[in-house]
Amino acid sequence: MKWSDLSKKQRAYIGAFGALISVMVWAFVSAGMITHDFNRNQVTGGKDKKEAIINGIVLTETKNETKYWELYGESGTYDSSNQVAIMDNVVGNFYKDNEVSMSFQSTKGTYNSKRKIIMLYDDTFVVLKDGTTLKADRLRYPGNNEPITANGNVRITRGDQFSATADEIEITPDFESFIIRGKTTSNIYEEDK
Repeated sequence: MKWSDLSKKQRAYIGAFGALISVMVWAFVSAGMITHDFNRNQVTGGKDKKEAIINGIVLTETKNETKYWELYGESGTYDSSNQVAIMDNVVGNFYKDNEVSMSFQSTKGTYNSKRKIIMLYDDTFVVLKDGTTLKADRLRYPGNNEPITANGNVRITRGDQFSATADEIEITPDFESFIIRGKTTSNIYEEDK
């Protein structure tokens, strides 16, 4: 069928249909150009950075059905570009032989999932299984059977047996003993006989 054989009405329908298709193609191409990478930039902040803001964040490390540690933060953020979770009002436990061997709380903490390091900042309070308590400005738990270090206004006590202040304390990976470093004051108390 030739164009000249079509009625005016048929020509108008074909023209309107062609115009509609042209407008839709133009709108689709324009929208793609205007919003190019819009969703990606909105999610990533313009870079390859993704950040999540979370209320009630829980992190754990478990291998072969054995729990090594758990952290709970009242609120927090996770930044994928540097693989760090930052948490507020942190509480948690470290485990040995599937039992809690050390518990802690701190006003701020971080977990670097790339380096596998837990850091606790500001008003950090730790209790070991044997009843030893520790207060410090900062605690670093590197995992991998490396010692835990606490520094800044460190105060350690074990019931009515022992108390000490120090610049830094190193806790062995098995949570059984500790080393006091820097400027220290130690008091060992005898039991009343």
